[in-house]
Amino acid sequence: MDRNRLLPTACALVEVPFHDVDAMNVCWHGHYLKYFEIGRAALLRVFDYDYPAMQASGYLWPIVEAHLKYVRPAIYGQTLEVRTELLEFENRLKIGYTIVDAASGERLTKGYTIQVAVCAATQELQFVSPPIVFEKLGQR
Repeated sequence: MDRNRLLPTACALVEVPFHDVDAMNVCWHGHYLKYFEIGRAALLRVFDYDYPAMQASGYLWPIVEAHLKYVRPAIYGQTLEVRTELLEFENRLKIGYTIVDAASGERLTKGYTIQVAVCAATQELQFVSPPIVFEKLGQR
């Protein structure tokens, strides 16, 4: 991979809905993974490898690891900006996330997820990302 080439990034806006907060008006911690998913889908669309394209290419991409660091709570009605960036793609998809308050830019949460390729036909784990990933990213 050409390390001088920038990897894709994306942003998505999410408004914290009422059903995501607890009695103290704070967003329940588990919902941040849902917000990560919204950001991840936006990022995958940037390089035309969203979930329908993954399926069409013959690969499944399960999440095998997720890490979150909570900095400040999100509250009902707050508009969040989910910033995503592709960190690695050669052997797995490692996607980084930063969730900030859309108005102030204050960081609320950060983290990453790791997905690995699995051949849909054989269910075999792929130890190197399939060629389609390199093609979509213009790396070959």
